[in-house]
Amino acid sequence: MDKKAAENIPIGLCGRVRDKSPDLSSDLSFEELRNRFDTSAVARREIVSNPSTHGSATRQIVSGKIFKKCKSATFQIDGATYTIVASPPGGVGAAREEPRPPPPPVPRNSSPKQGALTIVRRSSSRGKTESSPPTDEQLDQLDLDTEHLPAVDTPDACDKAALRLRYLLRQLNKGEIPAETLQKNLQYAAKVLEAVYIDETKPAVARQQSAPTLVFRRLADEDDELSEVQPDAVPPEVREWLASTFTRQLATAKRKSDEKPKFRSVAHAIRAGIFVDRIYRRVTSTALMQFPQDVVRVLKTLDEWSFDVFALHEAAAGMPVKYLGYELLNRYGMIHKFKVPPTILENFLSRIEEGYCRFHNPYHNNLHAADVAQTVHYMLCQTGLMNWLSDLEIFATLVAAIVHDYEHTGTTNNFHVMSGSDTALLYNDRAVLENHHISAAFRLLRDEECNILQNLSRDEFREFRTLVIDMVLATDMSFHFQQLKNMRSLLSLAEPTVDKSKAASLVLHCCDISHPAKRWDLHHRWTMSLLDEFFLQGDKERELGLPFSPLCDRNNTLVAESQIGFIDFIVEPSMGVCADMLECILGPLHSSTKNSTSTAGPESISEESSGTEPSTKFKIKKPWVACLTDNKKIWKEQAAKDAEARAKLEEETNGTSPPADE
Repeated sequence: MDKKAAENIPIGLCGRVRDKSPDLSSDLSFEELRNRFDTSAVARREIVSNPSTHGSATRQIVSGKIFKKCKSATFQIDGATYTIVASPPGGVGAAREEPRPPPPPVPRNSSPKQGALTIVRRSSSRGKTESSPPTDEQLDQLDLDTEHLPAVDTPDACDKAALRLRYLLRQLNKGEIPAETLQKNLQYAAKVLEAVYIDETKPAVARQQSAPTLVFRRLADEDDELSEVQPDAVPPEVREWLASTFTRQLATAKRKSDEKPKFRSVAHAIRAGIFVDRIYRRVTSTALMQFPQDVVRVLKTLDEWSFDVFALHEAAAGMPVKYLGYELLNRYGMIHKFKVPPTILENFLSRIEEGYCRFHNPYHNNLHAADVAQTVHYMLCQTGLMNWLSDLEIFATLVAAIVHDYEHTGTTNNFHVMSGSDTALLYNDRAVLENHHISAAFRLLRDEECNILQNLSRDEFREFRTLVIDMVLATDMSFHFQQLKNMRSLLSLAEPTVDKSKAASLVLHCCDISHPAKRWDLHHRWTMSLLDEFFLQGDKERELGLPFSPLCDRNNTLVAESQIGFIDFIVEPSMGVCADMLECILGPLHSSTKNSTSTAGPESISEESSGTEPSTKFKIKKPWVACLTDNKKIWKEQAAKDAEARAKLEEETNGTSPPADE
């Protein structure tokens, strides 16, 4: 290759190889060329016999062979293997045509029509051991500055990104890395992976149609295990994230909706994507959201039916909604699926918590919000309901549970209507508090610092908002009996079809009134808090000259009897209908799963068969049944004691002695 031909090679592309590759210009001596390439004795003898060929561009010495007007050649430099592929003018297809007569000589003043050269670099070859991972000494010397990093489409970029990811993971384990530095390096790694994918999926024809250039491509190792990675080996959540992050969906908007993204040799991106995803998850729980150790310890029991939210309140220093809400949205993958910025989520949950504490209510406060959200989580996870709902529906259900009593005033709808409050006037005496909870929550979401829905599409936002409105409005107790009646009627049909919005609404309503179905110590504490709130409303009603609302007169309320009635007529029937609904909608899912696999179902699923019935009926675990039975028994015992105490007090007041036993 003469100097003039070498000067025609674009410096920007050629320079990427030149820094670590030997100079192949004709200025090198024969001895230097021989030392740089692994040549056989036969090849060396042929060159010695005709040394004038060593500088010719049509004769190369590579891997111990002599190629005349070769189409490809392979050589090793600095432990890396390079393959040069020469394409004649006209593209790849032209190289396969029948031989043609030699072209006429090209005039001196005009440049000859050139083909294209492609250099393919492989980081290892068969039979060679893989490079060892970086040592701690190398990682310690690493500078995380992102100002002088190589361009993302250069060969050195992948090595730099991989080294930095390993270093970041090690520093995260130590907790010694600033969030800003972490973010910049992760962004660089993501861009490198994106560049690798785009480069490896470009059509070959498009590359050959470009001007004569020296194109550098970095490919995976020939024997890399990643080439065998199947899409099924990656969780759908990670696959969706990879597709949206590394395939530039905005740039490929014209692709048919039914055409799946192609991951040819992007198996590297799958593994690296999972690696980056792990780091993002660690960021959300370490760098951006610190969980106290006591909170982590309490949250280990999050999947239990009788979760102790009072213990969480104490461990979280009075902020149970912040930590429990963040944990649930992260556990279900909502932060990643809907691209919720962690700091925005933290702001949103903190503001929601403040709204719950605004009126210092004994019952309808942040503790109650956290308790309902955890109970909804149990229904989603332990019954399998989450498998029936879409990601957006799960997101809406969790958020609805968190905000369902936001800015509760500690008084009932009836109190607002009877006292003529501004809120009652605003909502025309209909579902006064429930309308306010929804309106105030969505008003908060308008704040850019709290808008966790900022990355939802217009259609997703409309669906999300509709679901949240339906679910929160269904917590109005005035709709209770109608709601149960409608669901019973629906389930009595031969082939019932349950609307997802109605199903989620009933679940949230049941979770809202579920404290009598929890362990006794928790239920009793909730009961005392609720009665305190009722009595405070009764005191206000007395001051305003209004009649007492039920259970609000602190001097004439039968606590035990009221709870027995609440369990018998409200909670127990509600939980029964909810269980029937869940078994109805989840039964087909369980059947299809059972037919496709022989493994046992989740712990929350049980099967019961009656005597001669050949088929089994799908059942969910109902831990609330035992709790309701135990709590009602205790309340009945307490009611008997209270009745005896009242009778004794009445006798003492009237001054009469009880009749003697005969």
